Amino acid sequence: MSEEQRRQLQQQLWNIANTLRGKMNADEFRDYILGFIFYKYLSEKIQRYADSLLEQDELKFAGLDENDEEDAEYIAAVKDVTVKELGYFLKPSELFPSLKAELKN
Repeated sequence: MSEEQRRQLQQQLWNIANTLRGKMNADEFRDYILGFIFYKYLSEKIQRYADSLLEQDELKFAGLDENDEEDAEYIAAVKDVTVKELGYFLKPSELFPSLKAELKN
């Protein structure tokens, strides 16, 4: 990437950020965005880890229904392991893609 292309890309990214933040100041916007990025990272990490735990049962963590009794047992088992191994837990409905889908509705 040439220096000119890099400069144009940087300018485009700043313009997008300015459009997204609207009247919010840059520091406040940064705090929100960094929080969302970190939440997305945690969500993806737990989803990959849970999927690896559920692989032998041919299940995907995001596809488990918390209201279904059998799926709830899988979720509880995943929770026990992930809290011990990762130090946190998110339910399938709390994963980033689920929250994103809710916001679109």
